[in-house]
Amino acid sequence: MQNVKRLFWILFLLNLFNYIDRQVLYSVFPLLQTDLHLNDFQLGTLASVFMLVYMCYAPLVGFFADRTERHKWVGASALIWSAATLACAGAKNYASLLFTRGFIGIGEAGFTTIAQPFLAENYPKEKRAGILAIFGLALPAGSALGYVLGGFIGLHWGWRAAFLLAGVPGIVLGLLSFTHLKDLRRQMQKEADKPGPKDYTALLKNKPFLCICLAHAMITFIIGGLSAWMPTYLHRYLALDVASAGTVFGALVVVCGAAGTFAGGKIADRLLNVTPKAYFWVMGLSLAALLPPAWIGVQTQRPTLALACFAVAIVCLFLPTGPVAAALVSATRSKVHSMAFAVNIFIIHALGDALSPLLVGKASDGWGLKIAVLLCCLAAVPGIVFTWMAARLERRFPEEKTLP
Repeated sequence: MQNVKRLFWILFLLNLFNYIDRQVLYSVFPLLQTDLHLNDFQLGTLASVFMLVYMCYAPLVGFFADRTERHKWVGASALIWSAATLACAGAKNYASLLFTRGFIGIGEAGFTTIAQPFLAENYPKEKRAGILAIFGLALPAGSALGYVLGGFIGLHWGWRAAFLLAGVPGIVLGLLSFTHLKDLRRQMQKEADKPGPKDYTALLKNKPFLCICLAHAMITFIIGGLSAWMPTYLHRYLALDVASAGTVFGALVVVCGAAGTFAGGKIADRLLNVTPKAYFWVMGLSLAALLPPAWIGVQTQRPTLALACFAVAIVCLFLPTGPVAAALVSATRSKVHSMAFAVNIFIIHALGDALSPLLVGKASDGWGLKIAVLLCCLAAVPGIVFTWMAARLERRFPEEKTLP
């Protein structure tokens, strides 16, 4: 039988480099701006084109992944996004960089659509939020490494070298996925068990699932906007150079994001013994709690206080990571898990980080980056409303036996 630990670590490392390759762009924004003569709107569009391709490709992957062996999709997707990252290093102008960023979206959508349900099916319900939270630690860790390594390498050897070094590990891990992972559930799946049109129609009529997706979209809107612009914010308002801004924000993300992600999963798993609405309590309270420190951090003139407030806001922003994924698994049937996560990806990026980097850049051009960051954080308000609606409408499907 499949070694669950091996499955976890290959998927975790792929997820780590998924975020390194995605975020390294943001740490070299100032270098790209100087070298390619770009304005803030064009920089934001580099982030948004990735998300547009990512969200549109996800449902296509989800459809086939529900019918075929998912480890093959995982391996192929890793090879695609890694090759595209390497191609970014050879970009000659804004148009070519825009094109290669789009291809990174194809590869990463193929992986993210599949990885979480693939992993969750191998763990029982009472451990699911915790293991998905640990898997989700790759987001803050990979993002931080992307900022730190991108800023450091970019400062010393240029932005092209940053893309070159980021793209290599995913090639190796993609090949390992083909040889060391097996999708046991798909291998055992009978033709009659494969999802049909009615299963997908039911998914789109699943109101709790859709509300979870909308709440997740608001979280993603904030994460996307801050991920793209906070290194530049620190560079402009706290007078840090490119490398220092990337390092400081990377440290905040990896420490505070990891703490929030891990704590959110553990709290949700324990709270599940008290209330079946545990996932929603963690999501809603986290969104409410991030607003005060975010506002103080932008308003204060004291750099130390600003960084402390941003740290608290990041913890709150990452607390829902595991609970959101576990709620999506609980709200949908196993046979459509890949498509459920694909639909979630489409919604969260269409309404989230496909828009926020671009909109924050546009707001920054008009009113300044401080106002733009505050407006981005206010997406927490509709997020709280959607979380409440999901909790009110929630229905759970019977638990299916996990794989040994």
